[in-house]
Amino acid sequence: MIADGDADEDLRDALSTARTPHGTVDNVLRVHSLRPGTMRGHMALYRAILHDDTNTLPTWFQETISTYVSVLNDCEYSLANHWANARHLIGDDDRAAQIETALHARRPEDAFDGRELALLRYAEKLTKSPAEMEKSDVDVLKSEGLDDGEILEANQIIGYFNYVNRCINGLGVTTDGDIVGYYAED
Repeated sequence: MIADGDADEDLRDALSTARTPHGTVDNVLRVHSLRPGTMRGHMALYRAILHDDTNTLPTWFQETISTYVSVLNDCEYSLANHWANARHLIGDDDRAAQIETALHARRPEDAFDGRELALLRYAEKLTKSPAEMEKSDVDVLKSEGLDDGEILEANQIIGYFNYVNRCINGLGVTTDGDIVGYYAED
């Protein structure tokens, strides 16, 4: 990974778009430093999926879906970052502990029901058995009151984290030097 001081103009430009609110560039993005175009693409996709003002799923639950996919994929990097975000946004230590335990046990039903549980089950099936997905999987979500836009949001979060978890794990990216969590204090 190329450090800021060693970056050429193209990479400096890409790094400027990838900076966190803390002014740093997380390793998940810095790993693209040899190909600034993929860094830009990754950042655009990430922002569109998790930080778009038109999303209607609660942000804490978007981060919980991200966490569960990362648990299912054994991706410690994304798990550390996105669980820190979810825990912060949940804002209730007891509820967060209950959710964390359930996700790590791969038993979301211990902490969720209704539409949230249906989305987490959908996330598990899409992550672990994508070739087995059927129209009925979406029908279950609709029967729980989710609209097409919410289903699309969840689908994109799940797809993105399956992609990024594989990239992170495949390149050995760690949180060494990162500020973990988007909402971490300086």
